Amino acid sequence: MSPDEWQAHVTTEAALAMGRWLEARGRLDRPIASLTRRDLECMASNAISRFIVLSSERRTAAPDKEERDALDLLLMG
Repeated sequence: MSPDEWQAHVTTEAALAMGRWLEARGRLDRPIASLTRRDLECMASNAISRFIVLSSERRTAAPDKEERDALDLLLMG
C-alpha cells in the first residue's frame, strides 16, 4: 500500500471510529452543532486511538526505513 493509499485508509478508519461512537450512543442523526464538548472529545479520542493502532501496525510493516522513521517520530510525539 502506497503512503497515499495508507493515508486514505487511516482517514476512513478514523471516520468510522467516530461514527461507531456516535451510533453506539444513538446520536448518529444529530447535527454536529448539537453535540457537547465531551461528545466531541470522546469522538476525537476514538479517532486518535484508531490512528495510533493503524500507525503502529504500519510502522511494523513499513517497506522502507524512511517511512518507519517518519512513523517513529509521529508516534513518539
